[in-house]
Amino acid sequence: MLTHLFKTMDQNQRLMVKTWQLWFSAATVVQLRVMQMALGTLRPEEAARMVFEKLAAFASGAERAMRAMAGGKGCQAATLAALAPVSRRAGSNARRLTRSSRRP
Repeated sequence: MLTHLFKTMDQNQRLMVKTWQLWFSAATVVQLRVMQMALGTLRPEEAARMVFEKLAAFASGAERAMRAMAGGKGCQAATLAALAPVSRRAGSNARRLTRSSRRP
């Protein structure tokens, strides 16, 4: 009984942290890309990446969530699985765009 409770609490806490990390990363990426658009410095490959990376990340997340649910792992585990590829992509974009915006 207690083991299940602690597992659920741990998953809820990880879900909350991952959601906030995704939120901050996405906000950073949107801010930097909009700034690039406004300044006219957005490269064509970056514009294409904005569209195509989302399709791949959401498709991968949906597959991971379905596998978690089919494996009987529960809603929190499925949500964490779905967030993983999107969060990883947003975080790497935020780091990459932040580094490139600091260059003179």
